[in-house]
Amino acid sequence: MININLLSVSNLPKLNKLRKLELSDNRISGGLEVLAERTPNLTHLNLSGNKIKDINTLEPLKKLPNLRSLDLFNCEVTMLINYRESVFTLLPQLTYLDGFDADDQEAPDSDPEADGDGLEDDYENGEEGEEEEDDDEEGDLDEEVIDDEEDEDDDLEGEEEEDGVDDEEEDEEEDGEDDEEDEADDDLPRGEKRKRNLEDEGEEDPEDEEDDEDD
Repeated sequence: MININLLSVSNLPKLNKLRKLELSDNRISGGLEVLAERTPNLTHLNLSGNKIKDINTLEPLKKLPNLRSLDLFNCEVTMLINYRESVFTLLPQLTYLDGFDADDQEAPDSDPEADGDGLEDDYENGEEGEEEEDDDEEGDLDEEVIDDEEDEDDDLEGEEEEDGVDDEEEDEEEDGEDDEEDEADDDLPRGEKRKRNLEDEGEEDPEDEEDDEDD
């Protein structure tokens, strides 16, 4: 909750698991006892840039046993004589004040767990893993589509070949039937063959006509 013109933390909900709270660049001047009541497990608290003027204003923070780091940059309280010694005496659980310990040793890089960096890395790794899985799935889908298209082409080619074979077989069968008919006609006696040819042409045999006249 940085730079939101916050005047107090009286409306802060109960957050038992909260470890790091950023309240810098607001207008908070007191009422820090709420933090002890609603965020009992704080380890890092940033109150820099607020309206805190007196050491006594920080006294409620004594009830935060896990508080390790406190930032009060740009607060008027930092201008007091013996400011650092007074704060370390008031809050013995503190390790770092404004980024330095009691021996003026600078604090190491921020705690990944407190900053949520570990969670952020896990989240980013999870996203990357999901993107890779999505890419793999897309690649598999593309391969399946290509395989399906190839199978369809093969099926079409197979059907065309089968159609061609069927047509050739039908032509061969028809030719065979014609040949059989011709061979059968050749086996007929000459007169019978002539009669059949005339019947096919729609003409009558003259001999039949003569027989009719005799009758």
